[in-house]
Amino acid sequence: MTLRAAAIGIGHYLPDRVVPNSEFEATLDTTDEWIRSRSGIQRRHFAAEGETTSNMATKAATAAMQDAGITVADVDAIIVATSTADLTFPSAATMVQSELGMTHGFAFDVQAVCAGFVYALSTANAMIVSGQARRVLVIGAETFSRIMDWTDRTTCVLFGDGAGALVLEAQEGEGTAADSGILATDLHSDGQFKDLLYVDGGVSTQSTGHLRMQGNQVFRHAVEKLASTAETALEKAGLTSDDVDWIVPHQANIRIIQGTARRMGLDMDRVVVTVQDHGNTSAASIPLALSVGKQRGQIKPGDLIVTEAIGGGLAWGAVVLRW
Repeated sequence: MTLRAAAIGIGHYLPDRVVPNSEFEATLDTTDEWIRSRSGIQRRHFAAEGETTSNMATKAATAAMQDAGITVADVDAIIVATSTADLTFPSAATMVQSELGMTHGFAFDVQAVCAGFVYALSTANAMIVSGQARRVLVIGAETFSRIMDWTDRTTCVLFGDGAGALVLEAQEGEGTAADSGILATDLHSDGQFKDLLYVDGGVSTQSTGHLRMQGNQVFRHAVEKLASTAETALEKAGLTSDDVDWIVPHQANIRIIQGTARRMGLDMDRVVVTVQDHGNTSAASIPLALSVGKQRGQIKPGDLIVTEAIGGGLAWGAVVLRW
């Protein structure tokens, strides 16, 4: 028998405020058509004043636990993928732990920007397979609206806020690709590309900073690296693109999503797409898309899912998961 980290619950939370593309037309040299044609984004959600990353993460976690039919007493660990934690420290994960009333186990953050949830899934999988935890709450949550430069039309129209959460549980499998749970992971980073996507501030520089991006360069790296890491993860699982039921990609840009699917030889009707409604929610985008995909009836038990992401660092990776 082989120990697997199986998904048993999924949930998400989106702030109440919905911001359509048209709202930016009053302050920027842009239009709804310009934003849609270049990104596929139609609207996004922004957190309310006083609403924090840990607040949203807690609500998503609660929804995921309800979906799994468990309580916080059944959770051994919490991992939050985020680049926009409430405070420098303590971690957003320990704040979620406190808000949930959990006084046992352990909690920590993972920071890999848009690839954060893939990194967090890989970390949780390793902990479950090694026996360090039986059930792990894996959360992606971001308030990117707090680090936008509202005068930069090339970035501020692309991002949104939200949170998604997945409950992973140790389950025994046969050790084959037919098992439920995480079948393979593949992670990469290359710091020489750090200037392509970054925030120009931080603790040691005593400033908050704003997000900066060289969009054309990020696009060029994204399609090639996302297709490559997805195919590598499938190879590790002994599978190919033909076995995939759904790609659930990081929701950054519809052109990147389409380009990656094309490179993998997959039709768009096998891709879960939510970028039009949420924008780029960084580490939250994959669990949000998984949750919405399940709600839509797209993702069903037994489906083979490949999820992949790339973000600042550059950091990128993929996970192969049987639902």
